[in-house]
Amino acid sequence: MSANFSLKKSLNNLSLVSIGAVAAVFAAQIVPTNAVPSQQPIAQLPTIGNTDTNFIAAAVEKTGSAVVRIDSTRTVSSRYSSSGRRVRGTGSGFIIRSNGLILTNAHVLGGADTVRVTLKDGRNFTGRVLGQDRQTDVAVVKIEANNLPAISIGNSDQLKPGEWAIAIGNPLGLDNTVTVGIISGTGRSGGVISAAGRQVNFIQTDAAINPGNSGGPLLNQQGQVIGINTAIIQGAQGLGFAIPINQAQQIANQLIARAPIQ
Repeated sequence: MSANFSLKKSLNNLSLVSIGAVAAVFAAQIVPTNAVPSQQPIAQLPTIGNTDTNFIAAAVEKTGSAVVRIDSTRTVSSRYSSSGRRVRGTGSGFIIRSNGLILTNAHVLGGADTVRVTLKDGRNFTGRVLGQDRQTDVAVVKIEANNLPAISIGNSDQLKPGEWAIAIGNPLGLDNTVTVGIISGTGRSGGVISAAGRQVNFIQTDAAINPGNSGGPLLNQQGQVIGINTAIIQGAQGLGFAIPINQAQQIANQLIARAPIQ
């Protein structure tokens, strides 16, 4: 998410995916000169279906077309201009129903006047905000389209640390970027990560998350969404956080039910 929507006030060292860092860690195994290393089996990534495709590629192929780019624009009052100034931001989202319902972060929208949604195939739509809940940072956007690819929903209540995690989003304008890591922890409270105002038990992951990933899906090995990527801790490496999809879906259903009929 753009720095224009970075979290302020009580979230001192937490960034809503507005500032991120990726570090590559290299480790060398030191073998004593008098040791005779035995041949070790080489670890292989698990495969799904076609043995020529690893599970990451299979998950992305299954889900990637349901991930969207969200560009928002809002007007900020300014003492130097009677019309105010336009502030733009970019984030991610994903289609949860084929009739154009999209799940994202509330801070991606940030009180936007206009919302534009771009699909992976290049089609562009005007988005209508059905509702947003700032305490959980969940929002729902609707576009007028049908027969869209919808994401498959997983079960975030069953997650265990050490399981694979795949993030898809649009970091720094690089659309449809895929990163991979593991579930580093579950049930992280807002207070623990200096986000006391957020009523969420976050999923922690070390999959690389950067500005623009906000609102995008965190997937499991099967390509099912298990969370919404939402925040990182500034200055840290591999400390990203996602809203569990079970909680996000409950909030989304409430927002959809309360949305005005048009």
